Amino acid sequence: MTFIGIKRRTIISTPIVLLFVALFVPAVNAQDPKPLDQTAPPPAKVITREERSQLNLSKDEKARIKLSIELAETHLANVESHTTQQQYEGAATESGMYWALIEDALGFMKTVDRKGNKRRDLYKRLELSLRAHGPRWATMRRSTPAEYAVWIKEIEEFARNGRTEALNSFYDNTVIRGGSEKSSDAKANKVLDKP
Repeated sequence: MTFIGIKRRTIISTPIVLLFVALFVPAVNAQDPKPLDQTAPPPAKVITREERSQLNLSKDEKARIKLSIELAETHLANVESHTTQQQYEGAATESGMYWALIEDALGFMKTVDRKGNKRRDLYKRLELSLRAHGPRWATMRRSTPAEYAVWIKEIEEFARNGRTEALNSFYDNTVIRGGSEKSSDAKANKVLDKP
């Protein structure tokens, strides 16, 4: 191929390339730009001074967990009230307070002694209340705008994980893991195989 042959092919193919550019560039520009992240800021996890002092003045573990649950249910009722009135900022504030109280209760449960059935009973009380809260959060999430519903979903998952943690506390010392079963079965077979 000579220089003249290459030049002729370039001249012939240039209109075809320009035709493709003219047809496809408007299609690329017509694409919708990616929407910006329109989520509301996360709710602040705050326990008020009054609530904190009430929790600290509790006479024992049972009273503290019971008070934590009562305060959390009060905040949950306030969230429901704000949501029905379409006051989503107020609902976000109250949901952050709920989140902080449940997080505090779960953290406190880790410090309770394992002696007797007291810890188990406290976890059961917490688990039952979290189970009742789940459908209420799901109902509110459905009637909340998407920018706030993201955080309600996050709190709903947190409550579900807290419930799972409470249930797992019943079985933490008695569950046999899958890997140790296989090794114990292999040891038993070796013992049986020996003459």
